[in-house]
Amino acid sequence: MDYLLYIETSTKNCSVAVSSAFHLLAIKELNSINYSHSENLHVFINDVLKEAKIDVKDLSAVVIGKGPGSYTGLRIGTASAKGLCYALNIPLISINSLEIMSQKISVLPNQLLIPMIDARRSEVYTMILDHNKKIVKNTWAEILTSNSFVEYANNKICVFFGDGSIKFKSIKPKVKNIFIENECFPSAKNMILKGYKLFKKKKYESVAYYEPFYLKEFISTNSNKKKIN
Repeated sequence: MDYLLYIETSTKNCSVAVSSAFHLLAIKELNSINYSHSENLHVFINDVLKEAKIDVKDLSAVVIGKGPGSYTGLRIGTASAKGLCYALNIPLISINSLEIMSQKISVLPNQLLIPMIDARRSEVYTMILDHNKKIVKNTWAEILTSNSFVEYANNKICVFFGDGSIKFKSIKPKVKNIFIENECFPSAKNMILKGYKLFKKKKYESVAYYEPFYLKEFISTNSNKKKIN
């Protein structure tokens, strides 16, 4: 039996799940403005394994949300995932966190999916996908203006979601749009379908050399280094 552990820590949502193949067995997550990942992640891992009634040694792989997103959150999730993979000698798999967000949203053929993670100031991390979840434009950091995304929309309606979409709505974008108002963050439960497919195809990361997808490095100052997000 293939048991996979899923870890998503790219945003303020600390999310952990375990599956048997494509079937969700347990999930534990907490969306906290305080980014309490360091306190909760290992507790959540133990909780989902206990709920699923499996031992950590039964795991076949670990799937990590690779970002973009919070520098600190990504580091915490990656350290835990790599530690488990090293200790258990199992593969590491990664999925773009914006793609994870998009799995829970359904749109019509004339619509585009545009997930947004707040990157502070006037920026968001984003990508564009079609109604089949095929990537139209891969991940980038967008400095928001009212003209953002106009060149990609054409006759399409843009469906914006995620915490970064809130500030985009406030500047009255010129594209035809729909904003999904409810909070939307990457969740481990939305990693299972793609994660298990990647596992069966053996699309593994190098545990030794894997690094999260920060997209933007943190800013250096004279006294310390501050993360962008």
